[in-house]
Amino acid sequence: MPFQKVQSEKLSTSVVNQIELLILRGILRPGERLPSERELSERLGVSRPSLREAISTLQDKGLLTSKAGAGIFVADVLGSAFSTALVQLFAAHDEAVFDYISFRRDMEGLAAERAATYASDTDLQVIQTVFNKMEAAHPKRNPADEARLDADFHLAIIEASHNVIMLHMMRSMYQLLREGVFYNRSIMFKQRTTRSDLLAQHRAINDALQARDADGARAAVTRHLDYVEQALSAHQKFRKNEEIAKQRYVHELSR
Repeated sequence: MPFQKVQSEKLSTSVVNQIELLILRGILRPGERLPSERELSERLGVSRPSLREAISTLQDKGLLTSKAGAGIFVADVLGSAFSTALVQLFAAHDEAVFDYISFRRDMEGLAAERAATYASDTDLQVIQTVFNKMEAAHPKRNPADEARLDADFHLAIIEASHNVIMLHMMRSMYQLLREGVFYNRSIMFKQRTTRSDLLAQHRAINDALQARDADGARAAVTRHLDYVEQALSAHQKFRKNEEIAKQRYVHELSR
């Protein structure tokens, strides 16, 4: 983690400001454990009493939390962007799925465009590394691993866009996606053709980003999410047709 030795002003205040910025910029993530008190005080160049004062301030602000015997962690500052009742409503209605994809198409298209323009070389290397893992996972045909890497890939792009509001908003949105609130991602990885298409689409996004082609990156994200929308629509139609056939079969048996 990129901690730096603090300068003048009250030491504990400098520590608070630095850790706040790391959380704001998404470098310190919810649930991430901070280094030990000894290590962190050395890396920051402050005394342990000053560090403890800063940690206490950040805990009072709800940004850090302590776990007995485990250490100090970044608090779950994301939470949920929606109430429990609204989340349950999303999960119960297909309409929310397609609105969610539309939202992602707009936000992630913008994020990809920004990433191609503003990402550091390190940001682009992170995206490349995640894509390399996606390629390595492809022959193993593990839907859970592929879905996790898919989410990591898109979040790496959002992080590379260097917009802290977009970053925290989309992290919260992706948590709901991981929990299957909007749709079960593993469904899309069961068919060989779908899996290959998705990998090719992510390759196109990555290639455009690595080339710093802003328009190409946004267009590649749009094509990818158009495909996701069409695949999920086809799955829902198939599911509804199965239900109709089942009801007809039950009706025939009861005659």
